[in-house]
Amino acid sequence: MKQNITGGGWGLNRVPSNILSLVSSVLTLFGGVALTVTLFTSKVPDGAGALTSLGSPLFALLIAAVMIAITVISPMLSNKAGSYLAKNVDDHNMGNRFFGFFGFLGFHPEYAMDMRMYRFDKVCEKYNSKKDGVFSSHGIFARYARGPMGLYKAASSAVSVIFTGVVYAFVCLKAWAGAFGLGAVTQYVASVTRLSGSVGGIISTLGDMRNNAPFLELTFRFLDIPNNMYRGSLTVEKRRDRKYEVEFRDVSFRYPGSENYALRHVNMKFEIGRRLAVVGENGSGKTTFIKLLCRLYDPTEGEILLNGIDIRKYNYDEYMSIFSVVFQDFRLFAFPLGENVAARADYDESLARDCLEKAGFGERLRELPDGLGTYLYKDYDKDGVNVSGGEAQKIAIARALYKDAPFIILDEPTAALDPVAEAEIYSKFNDIAGDKTAIYISHRLSSCKFCDEIAVFCDGSVIQQGTHEALLDDEGGKYRELWLAQAQYYTEA
Repeated sequence: MKQNITGGGWGLNRVPSNILSLVSSVLTLFGGVALTVTLFTSKVPDGAGALTSLGSPLFALLIAAVMIAITVISPMLSNKAGSYLAKNVDDHNMGNRFFGFFGFLGFHPEYAMDMRMYRFDKVCEKYNSKKDGVFSSHGIFARYARGPMGLYKAASSAVSVIFTGVVYAFVCLKAWAGAFGLGAVTQYVASVTRLSGSVGGIISTLGDMRNNAPFLELTFRFLDIPNNMYRGSLTVEKRRDRKYEVEFRDVSFRYPGSENYALRHVNMKFEIGRRLAVVGENGSGKTTFIKLLCRLYDPTEGEILLNGIDIRKYNYDEYMSIFSVVFQDFRLFAFPLGENVAARADYDESLARDCLEKAGFGERLRELPDGLGTYLYKDYDKDGVNVSGGEAQKIAIARALYKDAPFIILDEPTAALDPVAEAEIYSKFNDIAGDKTAIYISHRLSSCKFCDEIAVFCDGSVIQQGTHEALLDDEGGKYRELWLAQAQYYTEA
């Protein structure tokens, strides 16, 4: 949809303007007809000689037919030119996608260092200066413009000029013959031109709608994707004691379009108020496990239970409310710091400060010029503050704490922190989680010592589960293998 708009305003963005144009042309048509009727019905005096024929009904019908034909032909030719865009909508969209990416890559500050270091501007230059690109001088639309598109457009303009000439000739000759005064010439020329413009506008808009149809196809194909996720209707019980129990019962899952299972026969039950670490190599199913827990997807097989009830039966929004998540690829917004933490405009400032303190951001908060009102980044405020990756991660943790949900999920929460800051987060981990059930995904196994239980994922299955000490004592286990692989870099002299 976005590339259609930036590629010439096609697609969904064009629909309201087309409707407005069509309605405007129809209303103008009625006004033009009312003002133009007298041009054809006004009589030419008998003494006008050869010009008397201008008053003949047959001649008036002939002139009217010529005007209508020319009025119709001009926008039809213009629409025919536009049809070449519609016929090549895939090339248009792909070309616009390339231009939108490579043409504006330099505007993104997050790419600036790599672009300078590795001269990716040269790659951009290659794509932006290609002569045979879709919109380039030797591209498909340039060839059409020099060929049929250009001819149709030129013919449309020529026919429009012919119409103007016919109108002026007919009106002026009829005035010369004495059918009406010279002062009415301007009125009739304007009214006929308006009438013609409204007819042409209707035809042009209808043609534009037809040419826009292929650009709408992708949008409607997206809108027609069925939402098969059952939303549920049961209310999630609001418990003061936070006694929520979640159980994975023989859960398997594969992503849409994939034949391979991301998770296979996972069975697990979370004990309330305890800390669970989820570890494993990349691609082992850790993040998929969290997505299913948060019901971003539904299991392909098996079921997930909340207090003994399938989570699909709960109201979706209410079920989501019991989770606070810090995703690995979280995002902060260019809003004031306090609004980022609270995720709302009106918030409890003392609670927001407390959450930032617990997340290790307290000292930095006291340095900010406007405290919680300080804007992050400079998108909207020139005095906005750019935060480092580690600081952003602390703010994201504070946001999860502010929500105060009974389950807190941290997906690599210290990945961007230095060892000192990481140790600070771990030392406060119990305070941060409080009486919440905490699920903690990590590649750094040293963090697992702070958790009550560890689940080891491998190839989509839970192959080990237990405490840090118990798993480390299993000499043939995967956890011990991963632990020793990391520990060697710290123990070798």
